[in-house]
Amino acid sequence: MKNFKILYIASLITILTGCSDYLDEEINGALVGKSALNSEEGLEAALTGAYKGWGTTWGSGFLHSTSIAATMGADDVTTHKASNKASFREFDQFNVSETNQRTQALYTGCYKAIQGANNIIANFQNATGNQETITTIAGEAYFVRAVSYFWLVRLYGEIPLITQAEYSEDLLTIEKSSPEEVYALIEADLKLAEEKIPNTKRDAGRPNKGTVKAYLARVYLTAAGWPLKQTDKYALAAAKAKEVIDNKEIYGFELLSSLAEVFENDPKKNGTKETVFQISTFRGNGTTTNGNYGSAAMPGEESGWDDFFAELNFFNNFPEGVRKEITFRTEFITGDGEVIPWQESQTEHPYYEKYYIKGDERTWSSSVPESMMRYAHVLTIYAEAQARATGSPDVLAYESINAIRHRAGLEDLSGLTGSEFAAAVVQERAWEFAAERTRWFDLIRLEMVEEANANKHPDDLQTLGEITKEDYTFPLPFSDTSINENL
Repeated sequence: MKNFKILYIASLITILTGCSDYLDEEINGALVGKSALNSEEGLEAALTGAYKGWGTTWGSGFLHSTSIAATMGADDVTTHKASNKASFREFDQFNVSETNQRTQALYTGCYKAIQGANNIIANFQNATGNQETITTIAGEAYFVRAVSYFWLVRLYGEIPLITQAEYSEDLLTIEKSSPEEVYALIEADLKLAEEKIPNTKRDAGRPNKGTVKAYLARVYLTAAGWPLKQTDKYALAAAKAKEVIDNKEIYGFELLSSLAEVFENDPKKNGTKETVFQISTFRGNGTTTNGNYGSAAMPGEESGWDDFFAELNFFNNFPEGVRKEITFRTEFITGDGEVIPWQESQTEHPYYEKYYIKGDERTWSSSVPESMMRYAHVLTIYAEAQARATGSPDVLAYESINAIRHRAGLEDLSGLTGSEFAAAVVQERAWEFAAERTRWFDLIRLEMVEEANANKHPDDLQTLGEITKEDYTFPLPFSDTSINENL
């Protein structure tokens, strides 16, 4: 194969199989091969294709409830006991199969993004154009590859680690890499991104230097727990999060004073200052609209799809106050105008208010940006990591977590030991980021999955069999394992 397409690979498997029909298809007008990557314009187009892997509604990435379904093994979110949610239930019941179409979508989306990033990384040094812009593009490519692998390694554990842009026969028999190898690449890529990306975002849907530092802090925090247990990374996580906190004005981040503003979900607004990183969406194009908000998060009584909603113990234990009111929808308006409480709904569960579109618009399609990390998360990373690294929370750790609690209408934490404080921060993160694809990964790294699922409410989905460490990650998709015995 002489040239490797840089945009819109169907999936990792398409790369590995070397399908002749795919390689020989008509490609007039497409960006092809190294010649397309020798200019600033070509690199920019390739970067757009990389981001597209994360943001293709339904097909791949994060703009649909697949990425929320993948975290249903936690105790904050569940799905319908019947209807057409079988692939969702597999996650909540720890029975994920190789043929689960939801896990395939995440896998495909991340590898699409990785392939686009690989093409840029392999060619940017020889490209012509504005060198400052080219350096930024390269930095974003390193960021995209790192974040994609961060998702993949947490979801699947051992995975194919692909860094080359050109096709070779070796890819047909590629073996899995260990989490240690994957995390090493993630850290290296984020450090390169940190060097190359400027302080200011090129637009709302791109990272700045503060974004990269925030993700590096999260990677360090994760690496300190299961499965790597590199506890020395707690100090690195705290230090990197502190860099973001100390320079939040430079990066344009802040903790908004009102949770109502955080979860306003106005399609006309492209993010807030609390957004560290987001995927921008556009309703006018069916492949870039956000399918997480609206119908997916609404009950059938409101013409919703019942994709995801709150687990009962989580809701019942949630601290009362403004945050609970903002987080959950507990009354629904039926088609004939009747108002019913959640206990009388078909599913008999409260839903997530934070995923309703402004004005309670009953639609599956919106331009609400998909927030991937909020500044509040950076504050919790510092607080937990600093306490675990030193054995005792410092003043900034208390200030960080209490700022979040104050906004939620809760009393300040004080007088806790290091372990008590860290545990309180983890629990606070569960409340603050309920249904935001966060709790599951905390439970994994802290080896708390079994505990969190030990006493489920009888009206929630129950686990199928005993949970083991094998259930902490998902099997690789059948589309890959069926043609490569090394996977």
